[in-house]
Amino acid sequence: MNTAPLFVIIPLGTAFLVSLVGKYYKRSSDVFSNVACCILLGLSFYTLSIIRNIPTHLLVYKIGGWAPPVGISMVIDSLSVFMLVTVNLIAFLVTVYSVDYMNKYTDKWKFYTLFMLMLTGMNGVIITGDLFNMFVFLEIASIASYALVAFGTESEELEASFKYAVMGSVASSFILLGIAVLYSYTSTLNMADMALSLTAKGPAKILPFVSVLFLMGFGLKAALVPFHAWLPDAHPSAPAPISAMLSGVLIKSLGVYALARILFNVFGVTDVILSILMFLGALSMLVGVFLAVGQWDFKRLLAYHSISQIGYVVLGIGLGSPLGICGGLFHLFNHSIFKSLLFLNSGAIVYSVGTRDLHAMGGLREKMPVTANTSLVASMSIAGIPPFNGFFSKLIIIFACVQSGHFGYAFWAVVGSVLTLASFMKVQRYAFFGALGKKRQDVKEVPLAMQISMAILAVICLVASTLVLPAFSDFVTSAAAVLSGGKEYANLVSGAFK
Repeated sequence: MNTAPLFVIIPLGTAFLVSLVGKYYKRSSDVFSNVACCILLGLSFYTLSIIRNIPTHLLVYKIGGWAPPVGISMVIDSLSVFMLVTVNLIAFLVTVYSVDYMNKYTDKWKFYTLFMLMLTGMNGVIITGDLFNMFVFLEIASIASYALVAFGTESEELEASFKYAVMGSVASSFILLGIAVLYSYTSTLNMADMALSLTAKGPAKILPFVSVLFLMGFGLKAALVPFHAWLPDAHPSAPAPISAMLSGVLIKSLGVYALARILFNVFGVTDVILSILMFLGALSMLVGVFLAVGQWDFKRLLAYHSISQIGYVVLGIGLGSPLGICGGLFHLFNHSIFKSLLFLNSGAIVYSVGTRDLHAMGGLREKMPVTANTSLVASMSIAGIPPFNGFFSKLIIIFACVQSGHFGYAFWAVVGSVLTLASFMKVQRYAFFGALGKKRQDVKEVPLAMQISMAILAVICLVASTLVLPAFSDFVTSAAAVLSGGKEYANLVSGAFK
């Protein structure tokens, strides 16, 4: 069975269902959303097993039976299914966490409706084989995320959401303009067909122009420096489950994945583009961590670290070597796990203590052991301390830099990791260790559903380290091979059309 359309149908249908009945049956929105995300996670692993057993490692679904490029297609390959597992794993654990956390907000059903629409958009971007439909799904996810950032309706949330919406609209304009220029040149919107058309027509002068448009557009979505201005306001202001989704998977699926897919599999990446990606990655890595070190607002500190860690991902992919791409994608997966966990930890502190200010915390390990221990695991993971998953992905990226002769980038990657460790030692010192203040004597651990989500993510931070072993590495290496293969993607997908 071709599972591709289900990744859009299930969350979209759930959003519709929750909007109809959630207002009248308050627990129904929790049930529908958690069941839907659980099914999507199961489908992701099922599709992964299917892809591995197909010689071409490719599933193509023709919508309405119309063969592309006339019709619209959905394409799942090893890279797509890697992203689907990542996105739907985080989405499921976030919905479990939201069961209790979102009780403090009114109209929880509106939250779940927007959440499922955002998930629809992310899954759609990952599986679409059509450039304009990628833009449509990107906008669905983006518009839902604008509303979710403002969900608390306080002045801080509304200001951050407005800034995010303006910057997101600018990004979308760049992307749409790039798509229009490409369509005028190739007369097709199907990505595989477009890649073949660009190859047949030879080097085109419009490609550098469109590449710059996409770098700016998707760079804004991914919050790469210098396109990062919206993120430090948007992530702290959103409810913790949304912060986890924004940092964990949204900026990766709408930004990094979409940009890499187009540059590598449609355009055929050039040395100039790779150099730009490496530079932007290293710049983001350093600027993000330097800005994070001086922060005392816990969620704002995490937001700046999102910029820094995305820098590692883009640096790895920008190296263009099989090892570099593998390291970049491995870090993308790892960052989704430990950064989502850190934002859920921050949400647990806000839920129990009512503050994001590290100065106002202290000694919380005594009252919130699950939150404290899972936060320690996530802190060690993001800092790259063995045996946690972040160590191995950062090590692969550093080795790839050395292998490619980019010793300067390897050095700065190490510096970024040391500063990250310093930053999270500060978090542990001021939030969880030290003496418990008199005002914090009544603090309690968060409800069970929130603890379960955090505990599972902490376990994955350890288990994901096994992905470096040959027996399990195919999950990452096969995804990296899709990008390394460049325009071979176009030949495989076009062959499946016939």
